Amino acid sequence: MPVDRTLPTAEAHDLIDLVRDLIAKEVAPRAAADEAEGRFPREVFTTLGRSGLLGLPYPEEHGGAAQPYEVYLQVVEELAGAFLAVGLGLSVHTLSCFPIAAYASEERRAEVLPALLGGDTLGAYCLSEPQSGSDAAALTTRAVPSPEGGYVVDGVKAWTTHGGVADFYTLMARTSGDGARGISCFHVPAGTPGLSFGRPERKMGMRSSPTAQVLLDGVRLPPEALTGAEGEGFRIAMAALDGGRLGIAACAVGVAQAALDLAVSYAGERRQFGSRIADFQGLGFMLADMATQTAAARALYLEAARLRDAGRPYGTQAAMAKLFASDTAMRVTTDTVQILGGYGYVEDFPAERLMREAKVLQIVEGTNQIQRLVISRTLTRPAKP
Repeated sequence: MPVDRTLPTAEAHDLIDLVRDLIAKEVAPRAAADEAEGRFPREVFTTLGRSGLLGLPYPEEHGGAAQPYEVYLQVVEELAGAFLAVGLGLSVHTLSCFPIAAYASEERRAEVLPALLGGDTLGAYCLSEPQSGSDAAALTTRAVPSPEGGYVVDGVKAWTTHGGVADFYTLMARTSGDGARGISCFHVPAGTPGLSFGRPERKMGMRSSPTAQVLLDGVRLPPEALTGAEGEGFRIAMAALDGGRLGIAACAVGVAQAALDLAVSYAGERRQFGSRIADFQGLGFMLADMATQTAAARALYLEAARLRDAGRPYGTQAAMAKLFASDTAMRVTTDTVQILGGYGYVEDFPAERLMREAKVLQIVEGTNQIQRLVISRTLTRPAKP
């Protein structure tokens, strides 16, 4: 059942209608088969790009749609509810464009950003490494100055969504040994010599979204590949992740809503002991809790998005939204499998796929344990005088 959305403008309502029409025609019909076969839906992203959906929160002068985050995230939710690989892929692309949009010079933005937002390219974000996931400041990929100018990069990035299929890579690499202050951000086009990829990971869920190591062996980058100033990369990465966590929260709500809709439909049709199973109080209460938790998760990410749109600090709220929404998705999808019984456990129904997909949302963009750490540190931080 479509969510009755409260949107700030008539244009935003038209946008959601466009997205729902696109989902019905181009996205939902292929989700199960693509997941079963591990097939990346690249042409879907081309369609999203041609519809103007790959640059929603970015300025119109650079090819974006100038939509508030409040609207963009609801588009992500709609797409994720139909096919998580697409909703999460949009979130990752938006995250990958953020450093250029927010930290590059105006000249560099005008040069690069239109191609990133125009619909023909797809991005990937390279922060984690095999030995530094949650501890991002411990990354070891190095970018050293080249005698000819620019940088030479060597290292390995891990758990990269769109690894091997993206058209550009937003890369965090070490330019000095000064801890977090020694990390810088680079823009690396696909096809750059020395850039290669590991075998795609074999995952529990999200099988149609490739996740792979990114291998950098003597990758030569020109001076303009540096985004922002040297040593600014860690700050860029953390700012990008605040927005990315809201994207994951929206994805989680989409998955939870899809599972809830499936559970409600099944419970209203399935009859046992002469009654609909929805009429049994124990099951009805489960549905009530699932609906309440999903609505609360949506409200939490939208409130954080409104803070972001207003230019106010929102990092803690983003961590709360990611934590609560992804935990909710796991809980709601698990309950949906239970409500469907044996049918929930087989691939003939999407319940088991939604449950497998929900799990990754508790891990990506910072595990939920990291989100709790972010939140608790904010709560206990000494007040400024």
